Amino acid sequence: MILSASRRTDIPNYYSEWFLNRIKEGYLYVRNPMNQHQVSKIDISPEVVDCIVFWTKNPESMLDKLEQLKGYKYYFQFTLTGYGKDIEPYLPHKREKMIPVFQQLSAKIGKEKVIWRYDPIIITDKYSEDYHIKAFNEIASALNGYCGRVVISFVDLYAKIKKSMNEIGTRDINTADILNFASRLACIAKSNNMQIETCAERIDLSACGIKHSSCIDKELIEQITGYTIKAEKDKNQRAECGCIESVEIGAYNTCLNGCKYCYANDSNERIKANTAVYDVNSPLLCGRATAEDRITERAVKSIKEHQTSLFDIMIKHDI
Repeated sequence: MILSASRRTDIPNYYSEWFLNRIKEGYLYVRNPMNQHQVSKIDISPEVVDCIVFWTKNPESMLDKLEQLKGYKYYFQFTLTGYGKDIEPYLPHKREKMIPVFQQLSAKIGKEKVIWRYDPIIITDKYSEDYHIKAFNEIASALNGYCGRVVISFVDLYAKIKKSMNEIGTRDINTADILNFASRLACIAKSNNMQIETCAERIDLSACGIKHSSCIDKELIEQITGYTIKAEKDKNQRAECGCIESVEIGAYNTCLNGCKYCYANDSNERIKANTAVYDVNSPLLCGRATAEDRITERAVKSIKEHQTSLFDIMIKHDI
């Protein structure tokens, strides 16, 4: 099983203590976002968890606690952009704080386990293509040697964020401009020893030296775990998404980063209500199970491929 921690919220930033308590206990609860009284109990012991994928904009609170993940394999998707407080209001200063945090994390766990995400790319009069090139270049230069892979994507105008995107003056760019812009990003990435990839993009940027990627990446997970896994494409994600199946453990309307482009939050009132009942000792993230909840144990298991294929044998013996 692959744990996604999390597409819905920033667990390393705000809920690391809760998560590490769940690691100690060996299980957690997750509410079904489509049916709030349907709760899954999930075994997260090392025997069934093949890899944990952390998604974060600030993992600083985990830096001195990583030893508690001994026995688990994991990597971080670390979003680091050039936006200011008008778009990412509650994140620390990038140059003064977040770049050093990225460097520290990479030094602790290895650069192959920290993926830099420069996404989503939003084009406005203020955040023009040239602005992004300058910001991308500055961050890439600082992360040279600390990161070998960078993922980009262009903002998707979900219904939840259309209003906020209109308020900041988001504008479209045509295909020719995207190709030119992407080529410039690719040159910067290459000069800083980074492979550049896209996340869930329809547009083909292979001519720019940019390939399609997946955040929950089968090949990367096999490299990190040291064994082959048996996994299918995640059918719950968009068609353009190349991620393999995972178990999502986050909750919507619980992230406090306040990013204007966030699709996981849709109500400040819900965020306040949910975070007000956060309990580091609860099996649930933000809240506790009640008598009205129906708790069922989800069947989970390791997806390690135990059978050695003929292809594996040939590779091993260089046949």
